[in-house]
Amino acid sequence: MRKRHLLGLTVLVLVAMGIWVFAANAGDSQVDAARNATAKFANLNVAKAANYGLFIDVNGKACIAMPGLGAMGIHYVNGALVGNPDLDPTRPEALVYTPGQPKLAALEYIVVKSAWDAHHSSPPRMFGQPFQLTLAPNRFGLPDFYSLHAWLFKNNPSGMFMPWNPDVKCADG
Repeated sequence: MRKRHLLGLTVLVLVAMGIWVFAANAGDSQVDAARNATAKFANLNVAKAANYGLFIDVNGKACIAMPGLGAMGIHYVNGALVGNPDLDPTRPEALVYTPGQPKLAALEYIVVKSAWDAHHSSPPRMFGQPFQLTLAPNRFGLPDFYSLHAWLFKNNPSGMFMPWNPDVKCADG
């Protein structure tokens, strides 16, 4: 009887590991697809030609930082994509560049909460990661929205999907 329970437990553990590996690989394939589809935006002129425009926050800042946590960098946003409640890993709503000599660092996926919630019963997820909720009023001048950063082109010591990167610094803090 004990061997049977041990065998059953072993099978359950192996199945659980297989499900975890499958989910991780699905997230990896989405990451690869996103990286491959957006690598062309390393050239800022290509991003601009694809309707990504410089974003300035309500305080007049282009470089978004959070003292003590690091910065995101400079966002170029495609407003038509932000207004669309669909999410596609290969079509991020925003591209994030390092300050100074701009280099593509991250992708940001953004969806207005009311638009998402009108069609879904739970918050969005991508790459196996939950989106963060930002409430209005906020420094971005947006209504409540969900967002997820993916640092696919620059290492983020805080984690690939964390919004703030301690290695990114804005000139004004």
